[in-house]
Amino acid sequence: MQKVFEGLTRAFRKNDGIIDKERFDTIVYKYTTLFERSDTIYHLLKASGYPIDVIDDGYRYAPYFNGYKSDLYCIVDIETNGSKPHTSQVIEIGAVLAQDGEIKDRFETFVECAFLPDYITKVTGIEPSDLKGAPSQKEALLMLKEFMGESIFVAHNASFDATFLSASMYRNGLGELGNMTVCSLDLAKKTFESERYGLAYLIQSLDIPTTIHHRAYSDALSAFYVLKKSFENIPEYVKTSDDLIQFSTSSKKTRSKKKTKNVH
Repeated sequence: MQKVFEGLTRAFRKNDGIIDKERFDTIVYKYTTLFERSDTIYHLLKASGYPIDVIDDGYRYAPYFNGYKSDLYCIVDIETNGSKPHTSQVIEIGAVLAQDGEIKDRFETFVECAFLPDYITKVTGIEPSDLKGAPSQKEALLMLKEFMGESIFVAHNASFDATFLSASMYRNGLGELGNMTVCSLDLAKKTFESERYGLAYLIQSLDIPTTIHHRAYSDALSAFYVLKKSFENIPEYVKTSDDLIQFSTSSKKTRSKKKTKNVH
């Protein structure tokens, strides 16, 4: 499904955020032949968190129209018992929903796990007893998906968290992670100066009021404050959520002004 997400996003950006049903079907069936009906794919995309809406003449890509300041963000952090999703699993999830610079909701849970290496306990402070009787992987991941909805997924070093979660969801029969993604680490590098951009350093340098580093909810909360700091320095030409996503992934290191894009 990842190629479907990417193909649709490219098409939406080339067509001012809207594509007709014929174009939608062409893109979908270029990357998958598993489904015969485009409405089935649409519902799967929605269930995965991909921000797409049906309109009279086709489909609408929400981030192209939503102002980034007022959009909904889900800032997530995970702790795992290893670095590779095909041989390891999530052991703790922490997340906050934020909008307009304010936290709207929070989520945290341990995840049942039979194997916890000693070095993970030393780094995180999580003990095997903490995980006993916790929600199963599938239950915890489903709860997270429901909590996130179609919000923009944010994490510090998001490629790790998003890749690990998406692989874990797929392995547990929950599809993949289709939410649009912003990396708070990459965004920080583009919006304010710091000697280092690791979360532990930023917690200290920005005087972030959190408790324990390397615990999921605490680190998710810290990443929220990093995101909030970045929002103070977003260039004026960034108007929509899609602008923000493209800005955060741009290879350009300078923050020079570009031609302002009209808000739709």
